[in-house]
Amino acid sequence: MTAPKKGSATGLPNPFPVELTPPDITPYAAGTHGIPYVWTFDSGQPGPHVALTAIVHGNEPCGALTLDWLMRQEVRPVRGKLSLAFVNVAAHEAFDPAVPDASRWIDEDFNRLWSPAVLDDPDRPLTEELRRAREIRPWLDTVDLLLDIHSMQTPSAPLTIAGLRPKGRELARSVGYPDLVINDHGHAEGMRMRDYGGFSDPASPRNAMLVECGQHWEAAAEGAAMETAIRFLRATGATAPDLGADWMASRPAPAPMRFFQVSRAVTIQTDDFRFAQDWSGLDVLPEGTLIGHDGPTEIRAPHPVTVLIMPSRRLWRGKTAVRLAEPVDG
Repeated sequence: MTAPKKGSATGLPNPFPVELTPPDITPYAAGTHGIPYVWTFDSGQPGPHVALTAIVHGNEPCGALTLDWLMRQEVRPVRGKLSLAFVNVAAHEAFDPAVPDASRWIDEDFNRLWSPAVLDDPDRPLTEELRRAREIRPWLDTVDLLLDIHSMQTPSAPLTIAGLRPKGRELARSVGYPDLVINDHGHAEGMRMRDYGGFSDPASPRNAMLVECGQHWEAAAEGAAMETAIRFLRATGATAPDLGADWMASRPAPAPMRFFQVSRAVTIQTDDFRFAQDWSGLDVLPEGTLIGHDGPTEIRAPHPVTVLIMPSRRLWRGKTAVRLAEPVDG
């Protein structure tokens, strides 16, 4: 499959109902410190700078709905600083429920731009996403603890992408939700925001987690985003421990946490990648099971218990088709 030039970000029709309506975020355009749509509140007390980011991809409304709720509730930090940042605003504003996958980005994937080699390259074409990444970078450099809210292409249980370092797993454990935690190396295509700078440096106290809240437009994704955000703010001590108590009262108790280590992100090498089956994500396969073909090359399950993480519908050269993981002790 070759990359589509326009329309859907996958080049495929949308098979899922659009149950979420993206919020109007124009009231938040001013920001607080000169960066549009980035709001930072200072408690005046010592403590970390805790931040929540949403709409890194414009077709993921659950995070914007969560930040909108926190803004309307006037949530403020009890120590340190708290930031709420709406990121890829142009893509969010382009959302069309008739073609909901088309607004994932304007020019390129915002979440593959976060290496210094990309951000500092004076010869790189200035896309909308690169412009915005450079605009928020000075603010992101001040963040100590980050929750980046995302969602997925296909229906799946919520999960945390905890990055490469053990500290990412520890942060996910302290939050306690979602119960599925994935350690991985990211994408060959480019660095994610959650891996930027000190977030992926084992010597740095800075830390980040990325939550995938379910299918992009399913109603349940909003609840997963809300619960993760509330638990994250409580766990980091940024807010009072009873934040969102009334809202949380109706949520079920979280399941015991399970941890997985990604051994390989399958990067597509040809224009003829196809899966052997219509994998849904979190499929558990025995070693040797045929997963798909990349041109003539077979992709098979490498572990006695192999778990497929987020199989993609964007099956073109250079993209990550799927991540191959195995269970590990937490």
